[in-house]
Amino acid sequence: MTQSDILHRLSKIIEARKQADADNSYVAKLLKGGQDKILKKIAEESAETLMASKNGDAQHVIRETADLWFHCLILLAHHGLTPEDVLQELEQREGVSGIVEKASRATEKTG
Repeated sequence: MTQSDILHRLSKIIEARKQADADNSYVAKLLKGGQDKILKKIAEESAETLMASKNGDAQHVIRETADLWFHCLILLAHHGLTPEDVLQELEQREGVSGIVEKASRATEKTG
């Protein structure tokens, strides 16, 4: 197993928690709260990550980024997506200039 396997394991746990009792599972509670509840939590975790970075505390940045990633995994599950979907997208972008990649998305939207 590699460290990246944790994304897959967490994804499976999150998927299983869709059926859990919201009174006993934080993940189930967020999922049952719907997209707005999940997005609010991601916004909160994003802000906490930014503040940790501004404070220059590397360990705090790691902890807050872990929280952010975890909540993004919940959002993916809400949409029926998995970490593999994101990893495939990142793999397609590998070796492509960020400027070129962003320009290609702009072309897709207008084309």
